[in-house]
Parts: sequence; C-alpha cells; structure tokens
Amino acid sequence: MNKTIRNAAVFSLLLVLALLIRATWVQAYEARALADDEHNRRKIIAQYAQPLGDIIVAGSPITGSKRTEGSDLAHKRTYTDGSLYAAVTGYSSQAYGATQLEGIYSHVLDGTDSRLKNPVDALTGKQQEPGDVLTTIDPAVQKAAYEALGDTKGAAVAIDPKTGKVLAMVSTPSYDPSKISGTTDGDAWKKLLADKDKPLVNRALRQPLPPGSTFKLVVAAAALEDGLYDSVDTKTDSPDPYTPPGTTRVLVNENKSAPCENASLRTALQYSCNNVFGKLAVDLGQDKVRAMAEKFGFNDKKQDSPVRALPSVYPTGMDKPSTAYSGIGQFDVTATPMQMAMVSAAIANDGVMRAPHMVSKVVDADGDTLQSYEDAASQRIVSSSTAEQLRSAMVTVVEDGTGTNAKVDGAEVGGKTGTAQHGENNSKTPYAWFTSYAKDSGSGKEVAVAVLIEDSGAARSEVSGNGLAAPIAQKMMAAALKS
Repeated sequence: MNKTIRNAAVFSLLLVLALLIRATWVQAYEARALADDEHNRRKIIAQYAQPLGDIIVAGSPITGSKRTEGSDLAHKRTYTDGSLYAAVTGYSSQAYGATQLEGIYSHVLDGTDSRLKNPVDALTGKQQEPGDVLTTIDPAVQKAAYEALGDTKGAAVAIDPKTGKVLAMVSTPSYDPSKISGTTDGDAWKKLLADKDKPLVNRALRQPLPPGSTFKLVVAAAALEDGLYDSVDTKTDSPDPYTPPGTTRVLVNENKSAPCENASLRTALQYSCNNVFGKLAVDLGQDKVRAMAEKFGFNDKKQDSPVRALPSVYPTGMDKPSTAYSGIGQFDVTATPMQMAMVSAAIANDGVMRAPHMVSKVVDADGDTLQSYEDAASQRIVSSSTAEQLRSAMVTVVEDGTGTNAKVDGAEVGGKTGTAQHGENNSKTPYAWFTSYAKDSGSGKEVAVAVLIEDSGAARSEVSGNGLAAPIAQKMMAAALKS
C-alpha cells in the first residue's frame, strides 16, 4: 500500500477512535452534569411536564398545579392560602427557581428523585409520578399567628416541646407565591425585590436580631447549672445600679422602682432586672455563658428544620463591659425566633431539646415513606432540676411580672419578655420579643412559642414585649392547646 495512503488511513482511524472515546465519555461521565446544568432547558421542561406533588398540612394539600397555555412548561405551581403558608413552603417558580420546602424537596415534588423509580424505570429514564411532603404544621396555630401578626413586620414560631414538631412558622409581611410561579411574572418579582419590608425574607429563620431580655433565660440557666446560685429564690449579689468593670457606664433598669437590688433569679426574671443579668454574665465569664448558649443552639451554622436557619450568635473576644451587655441580650448577641422558641421548648421539656422539624414524612405517589423525621434527635441541655426552676420563674413572669398578657385560661404558662435596642445609641424603634411555653394538664398538650415584632408602627413608648409580642404568643398557645 502506498505509504501516504496508509498514513492517511491510520490518521482517519485515530480520528474515529477519538470521536468514539469522546462520545463514550459524554454518555458515561458527563451526561448527569449536562442533565443537571441549570441552563439545560430540558431539565426545567421535565420538572414541569406533569402536575407537581404537594406539600401537605393536616392531611390537606396547600399547593397544587395549573395547566399552562402557550408554553413548553406544561404546568405551574399554585398555592392555597399562599400568604399564610409562604414561610413554610417557600416558592416554586418557573423563572426564579425554588426555595424552602419547595427547593429542598423539588426532585420529589417533580417526580425526578431517583427514590421514586423502580429498577426498570431507572434504566429507561422514565419519569415517575411525583411524591408529597407531609408537614408538622397545625393550621389552627399557623392561622392564629398569621392573623395576630397582621400588618406588623415580624415573625413567630411554635414548637411541640415533646416531639420537636414545628406547629407554626409565620413571617410578615408575607407574599403569595402563586404570583411569581410562572414565566411572565417579572413585574410581581421586581415589586417583591424592591419592597423595603423584604417580604421574601423568612424572618423566623433568616434574620437574627438582638433578643434582648429573652436571652436572660440562657444566662439564668448557666448560673444554675454552674452552681453560682443553687436556686432561683437565692438572693444574688447584684448592686442596683450596676457598673460593669472597666467602664463608667451604668447598666440601668427600665423599671426604676423594681426590687432589683440583690434580687433572686425569680425576681430578676419577673421584673427583667438588667443589673442582675449583666453582673451574672461578668461573674460567670463569657466562656460559660457561650457554652450554655451553644447547648441551646447558638452559633450553630447547620441548624436545619429542614430549612437552614441563619446562625443565632453569642460572640467571642468581648471585654467585661461587652460581656455584661451580652447578658441582657444586647451587644452582638443575635437570635432568630426559631432559636428562642427552642430555648423555651427545652425548658418546657424537662431540660431536653428535641430537634425542631416541620416535615414529618416524604412519601411517594402511593403514600409509601421515602424519608421520615418523626423520631427527632434529642439532647439534654440542662438538668431536670434547672428546667423545673426556670419553668417556675417563667410562670411568675406571666402571673405577676412583665408577661401578664400571655395568660391562657386553664393552662400553665411561663414566659419571658424582651425589648431589644435598635440602632446606634438606641436611636431606632426597639424590637419587641416574647418567648414562652404552655401546658394543659388535662389533655397533656404542650407548646413553646417565640414572637418577634421588628416594627409594628407603634410609638416608641408603646413598644414592649408584653404589649406587642405576648398577645400574639397567647393566641398561638391557646390555639395549640385547643386543637
């Protein structure tokens, strides 16, 4: 054979082999990456090719699907009472993606999750019927929180202390996810993004703010667990007013006539005595306070319910004046309503915290369980004795202290108010907080709640945890114990 022809034939054969190798590589190794690429139109076409699975509350779907017209995306997401449940569901949008439960379980809800396929379907690539997500939300508690928050800027969370089930999660102002579920909802999307009140932000999980005096529960727990004081009724060594070491700035109390000098922990929680808890934080030291805060969940960067919460923070590297202010939930201490509900839930549950979760099961189209969250992990946070004493003191707060608006007829209710400074030199309207628990001895039902009012529009002098947040908590607790 002519040498030139032979060389050309070998070169051509090598080119064919290269093409075969490349094709094999693409099919065997790059197919999944190409299929999952966000720019692959076939992916989103497949996602909306059939009606989506549903997110379920108390046995009823709060989501649905609607047939579209004039689009290669055959179906789009719809919502029942979308604004009521937006903080739970998030949104599923053909144009803007998916968030929260819609995002976490998107493959189950659109039928592309590999767990939905049998072996034959896995080989053929056949898309299965979608599954559903069953939540722990109690519609009565959710509605009570949403209606009580009304037009305010705030959030509320309710947890069953015994199981960790999230009974309610509300963030206001809210939005209707149905209005941004399609491909032609650009104006509605831009309006939401431009809204200064940030309705797309889930304040219950994603906006930690200073918790104010609700954090005093954590400091009191640290003092009892450390043995600094052996009882909530032991007198503390707490001058009033108190000047932290290293500063001339006096830590004063809001109520000038309150019996805060050398007050017991019970009295200090009842009247929310800043001098007591500022000095406690200094006496304990920031490391012991931080250790207790972290046991309750602060500084946890992987706090999932299963939606990831931004971490609530107890800071490091503070001087003594800053440590004193951290003891009253100020300085750089921040918390989410979820975090403060977890604090009350652990105290209510005899010192044991059940991992909070708002999904009970993920199921396939036949109702068979793909994933279960019903056996939530538990962790002892404080001793049974410490929890009992803190509950007793929290009951005093509601019965005779700063939290009287949280009383629920026929139930044991304990709570703690908080009013947190906002802005440089407290120049802006303070945040109002309330965290609490309620127990019905007759039915055995329990609930733990946290409410944050970021801005109610009320005059500065009218902002207080008892005035703004406690009535909302009261309505939520009453609904939980009744339902």
